Amino acid sequence: QLQLVESGGGLVQPGGSLRLSCAASGFTLDGHAIGWFRPAPGKEREGVSCISSSGGSTTYADSVKGRFTNSRDNAKNTVYLQMNSLKPEDTAVYYCAATYYCSGSWGSEGMYDYWGQGTQVTVSS
Repeated sequence: QLQLVESGGGLVQPGGSLRLSCAASGFTLDGHAIGWFRPAPGKEREGVSCISSSGGSTTYADSVKGRFTNSRDNAKNTVYLQMNSLKPEDTAVYYCAATYYCSGSWGSEGMYDYWGQGTQVTVSS
């Protein structure tokens, strides 16, 4: 069975950091680009970041640029989202999803084939 599993969420104070992980089972991630998503007002989910299958290219939403870093370790079949300088508005359930490449439509949910169940991130004092 093909699965993505997120972990690493939790409660953190504003200005703090968290690192989310997205692990795959049933398939290898190295043939897939991986996107990170979170719910947004007026949308089901908005794209936060996308990383290419090799890890050589990353794309970020303006709201997280400079604060979040998307990386991957294909040997461990895992993708990471390092989140620094967290703000209360970053509070959300974060999902990872697999697609073939980070196209110009990387932020669209319909571009992705496999999804994880999500991990909760809460930023609050």
